[in-house]
Amino acid sequence: MKDKKRRTILKSITFRIVATIATVVIVYLMTGNLALANTIGLIDLVSKLLIYYLHERSWEAVSWGKINNGGATAINQ
Repeated sequence: MKDKKRRTILKSITFRIVATIATVVIVYLMTGNLALANTIGLIDLVSKLLIYYLHERSWEAVSWGKINNGGATAINQ
């Protein structure tokens, strides 16, 4: 079973929103500087969104641990 590229994109976006909010809050709590926290959050969002997407698509090429339509794993390891 394969994820469609749109599904991977949506998963990437929603995860990055949650993770970026956490980053902004942490930076703000550490520095007290909201502008700095937002700047770091934006850089974090863009760079890690791309990294996550590439990581997910790379794993999509690996058959280990996937279940086919018949219920069996692609490689039983």
